[in-house]
Amino acid sequence: MRTPLVNIMDRAARKAARSLIRDFNELENLQVARKGTADFVSSADHAAEQAIKEELLNARPRFGYLMEESGSLDGSDAEHRWIVDPLDGTTNFIHGIPHFSISIALEHNGRLVSGVVYDPIKDELFWGERGKGAYMNDRRMRVSGRRNLAESLLATGIPFAGRAGQQEFLKDAATLMPEVAGIRRFGSAALDLAYVAAGRYEGFFERHLSYWDMAAGILLVREAGGIVTDIQGGGDVVATGHIAAANDAVHPQLIKLLKQAHSVR
Repeated sequence: MRTPLVNIMDRAARKAARSLIRDFNELENLQVARKGTADFVSSADHAAEQAIKEELLNARPRFGYLMEESGSLDGSDAEHRWIVDPLDGTTNFIHGIPHFSISIALEHNGRLVSGVVYDPIKDELFWGERGKGAYMNDRRMRVSGRRNLAESLLATGIPFAGRAGQQEFLKDAATLMPEVAGIRRFGSAALDLAYVAAGRYEGFFERHLSYWDMAAGILLVREAGGIVTDIQGGGDVVATGHIAAANDAVHPQLIKLLKQAHSVR
């Protein structure tokens, strides 16, 4: 049974999805601006975020929020905060690639307690709550059972123009590629993490992410039985923006190779 909080996030995500699908079908009319080199924001991002904000504020007007486009706002209820990415995969979206998502998470006293990642194209809702498991629509999710890195499919993000980490990524990729079954770059970190929770990928790693990119996904992976740490195997994922997520067998192997990639030779 979904709790009222999950139902609120579900409604907000689906309301935003209707706006996104409409804009996706009319890309020639979409207004697109640059936030930085090769970093885009569209009118669809803003419309989706406004739809989510209206739904969340209507349901829980005292909660604060952190949203990718609107920034942060403290609520009169200092214990609760929404973490929202209204369109994760904007570059895919504006190029007509049907792989993007809406990510909404809820913190209670700084701890992630609920989250949803919604793929409006496939109508897949990944959702979970702390201590209650993770689900895709109405089916329980578990991380992959594969135990060997050589059999594992990993997901990642590749830094684009204007973003830090190109040389770090090249070292990571050069070390990992000979050891794994494949590495995929699909363009939505929120969906990558949801896919780890669903057992579609064995693991995910990326550097220099923002909190809204990964908040809901972190909760999903952990509730599906996986491990989430920073790329060094510990530390504060939110503070560093560097994340590694996998099952309990693949995670230490992944961390070992990521460390090896940057060891002094």
